[in-house]
Amino acid sequence: MIYRFRVILDNDTEDDIFRDLEIRENDSLEDLHNIITQSFGFDGTEMASFYLSNDHWDQGEEISLFDLSEDASARLMNETPIDSVVHEAQTKLIYVYDFLNMWTFYVELAEIVEETEGHDYPNLMFVHGQIPDNAPERLFESEGDEMFNEFDDDLDVDDYNNLDFDENWN
Repeated sequence: MIYRFRVILDNDTEDDIFRDLEIRENDSLEDLHNIITQSFGFDGTEMASFYLSNDHWDQGEEISLFDLSEDASARLMNETPIDSVVHEAQTKLIYVYDFLNMWTFYVELAEIVEETEGHDYPNLMFVHGQIPDNAPERLFESEGDEMFNEFDDDLDVDDYNNLDFDENWN
């Protein structure tokens, strides 16, 4: 069977940027990683991971391109067939490419179809929008932004004369 995915760049612009891809259900997540990077114009040399996701796009278990864990316990893309993590009941993945820039994509199984004889897979079916030069800036928020205002106490840390500490403490 052939899985058809829509891969959408997570951005806050008005323009949608996505690719529609076809790939065999028993290909690996590394194969899916390769067609995603190629279809968006990346060279594919940066670290990347897929994350299992639910219907609310919550990030779940990581499946990594390389095992950087100390105990060699990471789940790897090249050892994970697509159909073992994506199927009719589990249709969503989050894909992060280049952990310094955090290119983040929503990957959703759109359709499962019969393989068409004579077609090469994986296959880029449709391109919409051009990827920006820089990764969209991600805003991290908490409820009421309380977490990020924890130290908002009007202290001027550059005003050394009014800070309450003994500079000769040792």
